[in-house]
Amino acid sequence: MSSASKYKSKKVEVDGHVFDSKIEAKYYDQLKWLQNNKQILFFRLQPRYLLQEAFEKDGKSYRKIEYIADFEVHHLDGTIEVVDVKGIETEAFKIKRKLFEKKYPHKLSLITYVKKYGGWIELDELKKRRREAKKERMKCKS
Repeated sequence: MSSASKYKSKKVEVDGHVFDSKIEAKYYDQLKWLQNNKQILFFRLQPRYLLQEAFEKDGKSYRKIEYIADFEVHHLDGTIEVVDVKGIETEAFKIKRKLFEKKYPHKLSLITYVKKYGGWIELDELKKRRREAKKERMKCKS
């Protein structure tokens, strides 16, 4: 199965699961390897987190707000890490991230795959490295 999303990534099917991108499917394979090699206890696909309950105000109904992550990883030490494989952070996601961080104790990791930097890297770290590389390029031009 393969169809394009709004971010120009193609949906990919692995083990009967449909992923929004090749990179997300690649991380699924990584998690399977980690689980098979007893590096993690287990993981879940597309866990849902309630960020705000549905409510009514002045006769108008408001739907609940949920965050659906890509993965929930249960580590050997008992900690839970919520992982989203992203190329970019949308404005809507930035708001959901803040709501998630306030409500849940789990670590929220936004990762992507960049061969140049050795593979899997957190989005914040990637942004930092790109800023540093840009500064270096600007210094060299001066």
